Amino acid sequence: MAAYWIAHVTIHDMEQYQHYMALAPQAFEKYQAKFIARGGLALTLEGQHFERHVIIEFPDLATAQACYDSDEYKKARAERLNCADVMISIVECLV
Repeated sequence: MAAYWIAHVTIHDMEQYQHYMALAPQAFEKYQAKFIARGGLALTLEGQHFERHVIIEFPDLATAQACYDSDEYKKARAERLNCADVMISIVECLV
């Protein structure tokens, strides 16, 4: 069953963050990621406010986790250190 990355992001240095954006698609392509939502108007009703919200679908939980743990994504994550606040959860679809 499908699994989803739900990511919340606030970028502090867009120039540095672009290095992440250049590398991350390699991992997403390799692990069959499908973007469901990316950006757009969002209302924070409870909890910490983030500027961007992303939902990415993967074939299953193992693939979603493998993408996050992959060398490709580790390189991308290293490029966003100290330039963005990020919260990522992986959620398995039970419906």
